Amino acid sequence: MTDLLTAIFSTIGALAILFASIGILRMPDFYLRLSVTVKASTLGVGLLLICAAFTFSDVSVTTKAMAIIFFLILTAPVAAHMIGKTAYHTGVSIWKGTIIDELSGFYEKKDPESGEKTEVEQQGKRPEGT
Repeated sequence: MTDLLTAIFSTIGALAILFASIGILRMPDFYLRLSVTVKASTLGVGLLLICAAFTFSDVSVTTKAMAIIFFLILTAPVAAHMIGKTAYHTGVSIWKGTIIDELSGFYEKKDPESGEKTEVEQQGKRPEGT
């Protein structure tokens, strides 16, 4: 039974990491790449750590694997959010197909070419239709 669970979880974990690597290649801008990478890789690494806990049924290995999974789930989304926020503030351009930029008007952005801050257009107003 343990071998079957290990095989299932390791296959799903490896596929999640594969999808994360494909997402890096397929997504059109930095923000979508960041989102896909963090979500899929966190799931993949978590499942592989569960496999390690099943394989090595020692209490210390299982405790360490669960602690790593806990801190990974706790810190990865926060780190990705901060990286994305910093990228937005420094002027990393969004995909041209993006329909709504909900942060426009709330923060000053830097122009990617010159590095100068641009004016805040909307002063905290949301785009119409949202």
